[in-house]
Amino acid sequence: MAGLAAAFGSGAMTNTIEDIGVADVILVTGSNTTENHPVLSSVVKRAVRFKGAKLIVVDPRRIKLTGFTNLWLRPNLGADVAWINGLMNVIINEDLYDKKFVENRTEGFEELKKAVEKFTPEKVEEITGIPARDIIEAARLYGKAKAGSILYCMGITQHTTGTDNVKSLANLSMLCGNLGIPGGGVNPLRGQNNVQGACDMGGLPNVFTGYQPVTDFDARKRMEEAWGVTDLPDKPGLTVTKMIPKAHDGELKALYIIGENPLVSDPDLNHAEKSIKNLDFLVVQDLFLTETAQIADVVFPSRCFAEKDGTFSNTERRVQRIRKAVEPPGEARDDWAIICDLSSRMGFPMPYENSQAIMEEISRVTPSYAGITYDRIEHVGLHWPCPSIDHPGTPILHGEQFTRGKGLFHGIDYIPPDERVDQDYPVYLTTGRVIYQYHTGTMTRKSEGLNECAPECFIEISPQDAKKYNLDNNSLVNIESRRGQIKAKLMISGVAVEGTVFIPFHFAEAAANRLTNAALDPVCGIPEYKVCAVKLSKAA
Repeated sequence: MAGLAAAFGSGAMTNTIEDIGVADVILVTGSNTTENHPVLSSVVKRAVRFKGAKLIVVDPRRIKLTGFTNLWLRPNLGADVAWINGLMNVIINEDLYDKKFVENRTEGFEELKKAVEKFTPEKVEEITGIPARDIIEAARLYGKAKAGSILYCMGITQHTTGTDNVKSLANLSMLCGNLGIPGGGVNPLRGQNNVQGACDMGGLPNVFTGYQPVTDFDARKRMEEAWGVTDLPDKPGLTVTKMIPKAHDGELKALYIIGENPLVSDPDLNHAEKSIKNLDFLVVQDLFLTETAQIADVVFPSRCFAEKDGTFSNTERRVQRIRKAVEPPGEARDDWAIICDLSSRMGFPMPYENSQAIMEEISRVTPSYAGITYDRIEHVGLHWPCPSIDHPGTPILHGEQFTRGKGLFHGIDYIPPDERVDQDYPVYLTTGRVIYQYHTGTMTRKSEGLNECAPECFIEISPQDAKKYNLDNNSLVNIESRRGQIKAKLMISGVAVEGTVFIPFHFAEAAANRLTNAALDPVCGIPEYKVCAVKLSKAA
C-alpha cells in the first residue's frame, strides 16, 4: 500500500475530525469510540442525530455507539478481512463502486476483484457470524454514499493480520472513491495525545523524521549533514516486540524506556517480566514510579504536558503548540533536556537552547513539517504535510494523487487468528479500555474521582455464558489462558456477546496481559492483544 504508506503506515487520519461531521455514511470498526475517544465520538453522534448521517458499527461487543447506529455487525473475533471483502464483493457485483476513481486513480483492481470473488455474503456469514443480509445492507449503505468515512482503532490493528485489516479498509475506501474528498477517508483514531507526533519524529525503528526510510541513501545523507555525523545505520532497528525476546535470551543487555509501562501493557506478561528482569541495565524515564520504573536501575523524572513548552501532533495530523502552565515538582526535567544531557555525556553534544530550537531543526530535516514554525502555529495548529512557509497545510490527504501516484489495490485473503478456542479453553477473550481509566493507569489511577468510577478490574460476560459456566454476578472468578491466570470480579452485562469475554487492561493487580497472546503481525510487529482463548472457573 505504498501510495498510502505515509497516512496509514503512521496511523494518521486522511481527513480531519470536523470532516467526519459532513460524511453521508460513517463506518466505525474496532473502536469503542464513546469510551476511548469521547470527544471525537460526539462528532459522530451529532452527525447521526442532527445531520442525517448513516452509521454502521462493526464490533464484537454491543458498545454504546450501537445505540446510534443504523446497522450493527457483530463479527467473530479476528474475522475483519472476511467481512470487509464481503462488502467489496457485494459493491462490485451490484456495480456500486466508483468506476471513474478506480480507472483514473488506482491500479490492481482486477487482482482485488478476483480476491473478493469467493467472499459471498453466505460465505462471509460462515466465517464471521454476521448474517448475509446484514453484509448486503452494509455494502449498499456504504457503496451508495456520496462520502463515506471509515474510523478504526486498535480493534483492527492489534491482530496477527492487523496490516491486512488496514489494507482491506484502504481497498474499500478506494473502491468507492472515498479518498481525497470531504467527509471521506480512512481515519485511524490515535489513543494518546502525541502518539502521532512520536511517529512523525522517527519514533519507529525503520525511519527518520517524516517517515524517511533509514534505507534511503539521500535521506541518510541529509541527516548526516544536519547532525554533523557520518555513517548513520542503513538497517532498521528492532521493534519493541522484538527487543523483549532478545532480552529474555540475553542478546539485549540494556533498555531505556521513556513514557511506557511494559510491565502492565506488554502481551504475555509473565514472559515479558522475565525478559525485562534479565537485563543487565534498565533505565526508565517517566512522570511517576510505574510498575516498570520500580525495578529500574536508574529512573529519570520527567515533566508532564502542563510543565513544558513544545508541540503535540494529534490524530488528525494537526501540529499544535503546548505551553508551560505550572512549575514542575522536584527534579523533574523536560524529556528533551534529559536526552540531550545524556547524549552530551556519551560524547555527542546536543546543545539545544529550548524547544523552539528543536522545532526549527525539525522543520529543516522533515519535508512534511518544513513550513511549520512556532510563529505560524501561535494560535491555530497546521496539518502536515506543510512543505513550505507559505503552504496552508493539508487537512485532507490524497486530494489529487497518492504518494506513489496511483493507489494500489491489494487482493487479500482471510487468515484466522493465531489462537482459537477448543475444549480446554472454550471462551474468547478480547481486551480494551474503559472511559474512566487510561492505559496502564500511570496517571488516572492517581485520581480519587476516577478510581471511584472504575476502581478495579472486571470480567465482562454475557448472561448466557454466566449461566453456562454457573458463575454469579460480582463473584470472584479465575480466568486462565495458556500463558497465565488472574482473578477478577465477574460483571454480567448486555454489552458482552455469547462466547466472548472482555477485560480492561488498566489494572496491574489483575493484568489482562498475563493472558494475552504475544503472536505478532509479521509486517508491523504488533501483538494479537484482541484475540486469545481462555477458561473460567469460580475462585476459591
